Amino acid sequence: MNRIFQRMKQVAPMLLFATLSVHAQKSPQDMNRFIDNLMKKMTLEEKIGQLNLPVTGEITTGQAKSSDISARIKRGEVGGLFNLKGVARIKDVQELAVKESRLGIPLLFGMDVIHGYETIFPIPLGLSCTWDMKAIEESARIAAIEASADGISWTFSPMVDVSRDPRWGRVSEGSGEDPFLGAEIAKAMVRGYQGGQMKRNDEIMACVKHFALYGASEAGRDYNTVDMSRQRMFNEYMLPYQAAVDAGVGSVMASFNEVDGIPATASKWLMTDVLRNQWGFQGFVVTDYTGIYEMIDHGIGHLQT
Repeated sequence: MNRIFQRMKQVAPMLLFATLSVHAQKSPQDMNRFIDNLMKKMTLEEKIGQLNLPVTGEITTGQAKSSDISARIKRGEVGGLFNLKGVARIKDVQELAVKESRLGIPLLFGMDVIHGYETIFPIPLGLSCTWDMKAIEESARIAAIEASADGISWTFSPMVDVSRDPRWGRVSEGSGEDPFLGAEIAKAMVRGYQGGQMKRNDEIMACVKHFALYGASEAGRDYNTVDMSRQRMFNEYMLPYQAAVDAGVGSVMASFNEVDGIPATASKWLMTDVLRNQWGFQGFVVTDYTGIYEMIDHGIGHLQT
């Protein structure tokens, strides 16, 4: 724990800087005005830049200011970074964003904090076998404390995909085949990561994944298509995702697979009709890794046009 507190002392100035930049307003109404004014100042390129989440695990201390990613950050072409670990490296990169970009918008740092950060817990499938929601929530709470001390503010967890085909290669990352158990674990993990309203420095944003039906791919082949009735879909697979939304999860990750012949990433029915209109989700959606680029293979469009 001493090491964690030392890291928290190191990262505190960075967090304070980001907080002063974005959360200087005192009320939701003030924040809305602040965001509206900021959006008016942004160019189209800067708005698109906020949607970019590059992988930057290769950056080492001292390289942040000379790497290719640093130039993109300074131009406002990056909204967050994925899998950059280490408080010194995160601090260096964050300072680029808040001090050297035109608008000083802080970056969002995300990482696959799946079953622990420094303290490692059993894999999610193993945790699910305990049926101990208090212990599962506590494992997420500890992971959030440790990750936030390093400057991480977003985890790509929990994975709540129901899977009933042992041939699928990612069964171990979920909670098994039971939607009720998966839903209870989803809520516990979200509470553990996010705490109350993500107001404390040791709370991080959760991301429920993979929406939707990622664990139901045909023949257990990863990324394969999913084709099932709506009755089976909602009775056997959708409950854990909805439970995470009901628990206040801050973000949702789209899945790679097709649903009804349409890639989930591009499915208005999933992302708008169900997630936002039916379930009332108020957070944001992130694609899985190369999900946008893979729209080309699905025939959705070409990134250069």
